[in-house]
Amino acid sequence: MENLWHKLNEKYYGSALTIDPLLDSEWSRIPHFYTPFYVYKYATGYSCATAFAAGILSGDKEKLSKYLGFLQAGGSDYSLNILKKAGVDLTTPQPVQITLDKFAEKLKELKMLLNE
Repeated sequence: MENLWHKLNEKYYGSALTIDPLLDSEWSRIPHFYTPFYVYKYATGYSCATAFAAGILSGDKEKLSKYLGFLQAGGSDYSLNILKKAGVDLTTPQPVQITLDKFAEKLKELKMLLNE
């Protein structure tokens, strides 16, 4: 891992970064590489947040109320159950699809801005 991390730092930063032997061990302090489901938690959390935001920004008062209920629920039940009651069901593709659609929208917007 240290060798791979060293090569990646050289590739990404070139001469702008002084790579010493201690830097080669830096990868070991980054939990993304070795903690089970660490990155998965980011992806599911981001998908839930995007789904909540889409509902709230649509102006739907019920979705806002469900989101507030989600916050109030705290740890009173399993996360999947609390989310489902709030209208974000992680047992379906819905939250991820909403997030992918938002990403596609923002990518299209970026391409338009870069072409101006």
